[in-house]
Amino acid sequence: MEGGHALRAAGDVFFFFRAPGDQLSISPVIAAVVEWWLRAWGHVRAELLVPLLRAAVALCMIMSVIVLAEKVFLGTVSSVMKLLRRRPWRMYRCDPIARTDEEDAGSEAYPMVLVQIPMYNEKEVYQLSIGAACRLTWPVDRLIVQVLDDSTDAVIKELVKSECERWAAEGINIRYETRKDRAGYKAGNLKEGMRHAYVRGCEFVAMFDADFQPAPDFLAKTVPFLLHNPSLALVQTRWKFVNANDCFLTRMQEMSMDYHFKVEQEAGSSLCNFFGYNGTAGVWRTQAIVESGGWEDRTTAEDMDLALRAGLLGWEFVYVGSIKVKSELPSTLKAYRSQQHRWSCGPALLFKKMFREIIAAKKVSVWKKLYMIYDFFIARRIVGTFFTLFFFSILIPMIILFPEAQIPVWALICIPTAITLLNSVGTPRSIHLIILWVLFENVMALHRFKAILIGLFEADRANEWIVTQKLGNLQKLKSIASVPGNSRFKDRFHCLEIFFGLFLLVSACFDYIYRDDYFYLFVLPQSIMYFAIGFQFIGLSVSED
Repeated sequence: MEGGHALRAAGDVFFFFRAPGDQLSISPVIAAVVEWWLRAWGHVRAELLVPLLRAAVALCMIMSVIVLAEKVFLGTVSSVMKLLRRRPWRMYRCDPIARTDEEDAGSEAYPMVLVQIPMYNEKEVYQLSIGAACRLTWPVDRLIVQVLDDSTDAVIKELVKSECERWAAEGINIRYETRKDRAGYKAGNLKEGMRHAYVRGCEFVAMFDADFQPAPDFLAKTVPFLLHNPSLALVQTRWKFVNANDCFLTRMQEMSMDYHFKVEQEAGSSLCNFFGYNGTAGVWRTQAIVESGGWEDRTTAEDMDLALRAGLLGWEFVYVGSIKVKSELPSTLKAYRSQQHRWSCGPALLFKKMFREIIAAKKVSVWKKLYMIYDFFIARRIVGTFFTLFFFSILIPMIILFPEAQIPVWALICIPTAITLLNSVGTPRSIHLIILWVLFENVMALHRFKAILIGLFEADRANEWIVTQKLGNLQKLKSIASVPGNSRFKDRFHCLEIFFGLFLLVSACFDYIYRDDYFYLFVLPQSIMYFAIGFQFIGLSVSED
């Protein structure tokens, strides 16, 4: 900017009266200062900010290709296996243990199975999981149901204990176990459960969170995989959500979780017999748990920790998508955010702790190590989350304010569209919600990336464990009222999301008023979604009493 232009710009802003009635004039000193600042800003903009933005655009283009390649790769593997009828569970022998018409086939043909149900103040759902476990079709003398109750509410503990006693009176071998504190949270609870003497005779361990309801034939369908295939350590089944239609929040989660199971888990099982254990609705070989060192509470991803250690020892996993277990999605935004913090922070911290172990492992192939490091951790969890947040919520708004840096059309439209369409295959019935799902995931990427940073740098909340709130039967929700007044300020309003919403709103308005492009069509809907989550307009609102 020339000096004269800078001076006139300064004169438009800074006026001083020398005396009443005199003509307005500008102080030469202030004019010189303003001119210097404008020249400095022009220099910083041209020499620093614009090059940085262009570098950011290039970085995002690279990350977008990484994310797209990962989606295409996993989607192709999953689709090919489906077309060739070579689903991962069909590559393992799974003969029935004993036919129902064979009267001479006694219970000795069945292995001893331990069913673990860890819980913590699960008043709404404890009867569902305990009842489902006790109804499993398995010889009574070959089954132990272990309820691991970490509840701190004395009333709830008594209710759970009474429920166990009721089933015990009906002839079920059910054990109600408690401990003096919650050290290690879920991992500590499961580890303590494995120490009891009666567990030593159990060849396999099935695990269910308190809101999971396995069908009676669950063990009859899963245990044969482990019984006939000695190399298998884990049989993971798919989750079926009983409350997917409760609200907008649960519909969004269903889309994400369906993609996870139908594509990510199935592809991992098909490619190298490895995937992350989901922490529930699975059956483990006891030997594999023991050889891997048992449960560890060093992160909030104790399930993934065990799976990774077992995988590095050469154990194989199989995902059986044809077996579905009823479960519940978080219906409140607070519960969902807590869950996502745990699911993002835990794996990041685990990756940091186990990176060298993965590199040094001698019982797995280089291909499997590459899959674990690059696809399982870096591309899927770190790069994918950072790209989603940075590109849609930071870079595009900044391009509006600094038009010198441009985003190619293929990077702005083509790749995000392709990624979106690939993600939509998990839940065809919700294809009409795909745009809202993208906006929702972009906002949640902020929360997840913050959790990833906490995990990588082992900050104060790195091992924070908040049990996901369950609401149980939908009929009970009829008595639940929206009571925002009972919530604390930080639970009612999420300031970081509101800040991003304001930033995007200002960018959208600036683009609409001063620019001749259509970036505001991207930015304004994203701003609205940030506000919806920031002011907690999404999900059910329930009393914490």
